Amino acid sequence: MSEPLRIGLVVEGPTDRIVIEAAVRAVLGERSFIMTQLQPEDSEAFGANGGGWPGVYKWCRQNANHYGGRISENAMLGRFHLVIIHLDADVADVTYESGNITPDPTDLPLPCAKACPPPSATTDALRDVALSWCGILELPQTLVICMPSKSTEAWVAASLFPDDSYVQRGASFECFENPAGRLGQQPKKRRIQKRVPDYRAQGTALTREWPRLSGPIGLEQAARFDSDLRAAIPN
Repeated sequence: MSEPLRIGLVVEGPTDRIVIEAAVRAVLGERSFIMTQLQPEDSEAFGANGGGWPGVYKWCRQNANHYGGRISENAMLGRFHLVIIHLDADVADVTYESGNITPDPTDLPLPCAKACPPPSATTDALRDVALSWCGILELPQTLVICMPSKSTEAWVAASLFPDDSYVQRGASFECFENPAGRLGQQPKKRRIQKRVPDYRAQGTALTREWPRLSGPIGLEQAARFDSDLRAAIPN
């Protein structure tokens, strides 16, 4: 029996973790894994970075700076088979100042949003920004970026409510500015809120629906995460 896959997770918030963990479970199938949340967290090593995208920024920048400006040189990565860094694509619309961040001179600028569709225009630009926070130009084998467009709630809505009129827009739903708003617009018995208990209750459904969501007629950025994750998983 192979050892469990060790996965580190850098995430904006707790509901995002539930969605990402459901997707990982779908991809790995029967293979066991241990997911360790690296951010948000409180520790002597890195301090309290807080949540949201500013917390992700601080984690990336600190872990790059501690190792000569390149996160790929960080020995911490050796503890895991892979590390997932999550960032919602709507971060492309914000400024560093809005997150109370004074950017490093090497950080690429925010905002960096592009016309949508296609969602990939913005996610490609934001990926480059995230890589600059990590002090690298391309991802090492052990790092995977998870970047839903516009937010993880687009994946939740598309998974749980495929008949929703906005979800049925298909790929263009990834350009819808407020996918979280669709969660509460469902019939009363089905609607959910963006909160941990509601998401946890839907964990099995999120895993079950992931192949459809990441398939050829699903959502572009879900398919990209699925492909990148599969490529990073060691045999």
